[in-house]
Amino acid sequence: DCLLNYCLMKRRTFVKNVSIVSMGLFINKKNNSVKNSPVYGHNNMTYTLNTEWGNLNPSQTPVNDCHEMVQDSKGRIVLLTNETKNNVIVYNTSGKLIESWGHQFPGAHGLTIQHNGNEDFLFITDTDKHQVYKTTMDGRVLLTINAPKDIPAYQKPEAFVPTETTVLDNGEFYIADGYGAQHILHYDEKGNLKNAFGGRGEGDAHFDNAHGICVDKRNGTPTLLITDRTRNAFKRFSLEGKLIEVIHLTGACMCRPVIKGDHLYAAVLRSPSLDNEKTGFITILDKNNKVVSNLGGSAPQYIGGVLQPMSQADKILIHPHDVCVDNEGSIYVAQWASGKVYPYKFSRV
Repeated sequence: DCLLNYCLMKRRTFVKNVSIVSMGLFINKKNNSVKNSPVYGHNNMTYTLNTEWGNLNPSQTPVNDCHEMVQDSKGRIVLLTNETKNNVIVYNTSGKLIESWGHQFPGAHGLTIQHNGNEDFLFITDTDKHQVYKTTMDGRVLLTINAPKDIPAYQKPEAFVPTETTVLDNGEFYIADGYGAQHILHYDEKGNLKNAFGGRGEGDAHFDNAHGICVDKRNGTPTLLITDRTRNAFKRFSLEGKLIEVIHLTGACMCRPVIKGDHLYAAVLRSPSLDNEKTGFITILDKNNKVVSNLGGSAPQYIGGVLQPMSQADKILIHPHDVCVDNEGSIYVAQWASGKVYPYKFSRV
């Protein structure tokens, strides 16, 4: 009897251990993060990739171009797509669909979230309708911004093709007219124009593709980081519109800058020498504007303090358009013209 009990006990232990291991492999496989999964990135900023994280039923919740993503105060991941069956798709961090809404934004492009301490609001730019909207989290439009006709460049509404916004703590906001006349427009909380700077032109104070904008508070005094995408640079301005510095990222046509902690993250749509290729990667800069990691891109290299040209190294992304970095440090990627794929997720190693 003792021998029989011992054998049964060993068998139960074996079955239990096998079940645990099998379950672990199943979970890892589902999350696309088994031990042998490739690791992307450099200098301790490394990640595994889950290409199935955001997959949904395309007949029920389709996407077209996945343009931008943010995380709200509840920890949910909010995606903006120019698919008018559901312009806004809300996930939890595990990739489960929570809700979707929006049918009125055919040119949905830029998505920024405002946290005011009590509730969240969204700022959405529409490049087809030449407008910017402030909405509630369930899609009720609170404010609409049209072309600022007081500025000579905007006498025609179609000259205003806004790509991005950013919001100050006091509710004032900036619009980057990245596909239009290239001005940066500063509004008060109620939508009254306060200032404009930049505009299309030569010289560092002007832009060719002011695609993205964000507020950077990492050094204490808030400043604006603005993308000049075709010139492969981020440009830092004061809140009043004075140029402070230019951060050159050779080989990278970046979309918007995203600040999380001490790092700056950005989706690189493509490299300038590969206009018609399906390229792109994610770049990460430290507080000193030095590239420390490229996900799917070449290792950052500095010679004599000068960043060498970067390019795609791993064909894992097609035209990445935005990143969202959650409170756990995971990176979610929205991609443009990529075969209507849902967002991917990079998990920190």
